[in-house]
Amino acid sequence: MKREVLIIPGVKRPDSPFSHVVRAGGFLFLTSQLSSDLQTGKLIGGSIGEQTRKALENIKLLLEASGSGMSDVVKTTVYMRDVTRFSEMNDVYRDYFEESGEPARVTVQAPSPIEGIDVEIDAIAVTR
Repeated sequence: MKREVLIIPGVKRPDSPFSHVVRAGGFLFLTSQLSSDLQTGKLIGGSIGEQTRKALENIKLLLEASGSGMSDVVKTTVYMRDVTRFSEMNDVYRDYFEESGEPARVTVQAPSPIEGIDVEIDAIAVTR
């Protein structure tokens, strides 16, 4: 199986050893996205809803730049510092996927190693 790291123009390369998008076997694998500016790498705080929206906007941007889209997402994993705030995350999350076309999803309570980050979301999508 061929594996390709995609470099997205205008997106800052990570300082840590990971890639934002890897294409392999007809799929796009995205590293977990959080509330950050992909051009500068600067973290953006905010409420759970605001962080969720920014993470999903980052996913959308990376997918579209890779020739895919949100309707191609087959699985997400949502990492939350505090799952008692699940409904806040879920209210925003549902705006990004068509009803009855939502991807499979797992939500996990996990502390972020990054102070001030309460939500991270990774995604797997099919390629077009």
